[in-house]
Amino acid sequence: MKLSICGLRLFILTLALGFALAGCAGDPLESGLDPFAPMIFKEGATAMPLNPPNTVTIQPFYVSQQTIFKFAVDTDSILIGNDGITRYIVILTSPNGNSQVQYEGIRCDSFQWRLYGTFESGAWKENPLSSWKPIKDHTPNRYQAALAQGAFCNFSSQEKNIKDIINSLNPNGFTGGTKPTNSFGVM
Repeated sequence: MKLSICGLRLFILTLALGFALAGCAGDPLESGLDPFAPMIFKEGATAMPLNPPNTVTIQPFYVSQQTIFKFAVDTDSILIGNDGITRYIVILTSPNGNSQVQYEGIRCDSFQWRLYGTFESGAWKENPLSSWKPIKDHTPNRYQAALAQGAFCNFSSQEKNIKDIINSLNPNGFTGGTKPTNSFGVM
């Protein structure tokens, strides 16, 4: 009998101590730290590239059957940022052979892109009006959508493995468009 009363007292004491400790933990809503609150995006510093695109590491990729442009990425320029942004140099070439070289970023979580600058007259020029814009998926020159869907993103999260990104850009396995060819339908 004495043993069962001692056991009961020990149980009640343990239970009371447990409730007291739980009360000390605090309510996350009262403390202002809600674990379910959405994260606020904070972009890291972005420096313009030091060099023009490396002609050896330029990888063409398919965009759509409707475009007449060719698109390529300098695989040496791809930076997988800790801030959730994948930055890269892209080369857009018109049918007459004129090219435009841009430094851009893609956010997978919000499906947005940003133009940081362009390569003009042998130097990088920063875009002073740079802002995040939605990626348009249903336009002929949808190259940001092709890159996001085919290489840089896993649904709404950033691909963290550079080897997987480079393998995904390979025209024989690229999934950013309907078939793995360049914009003129040639393998």
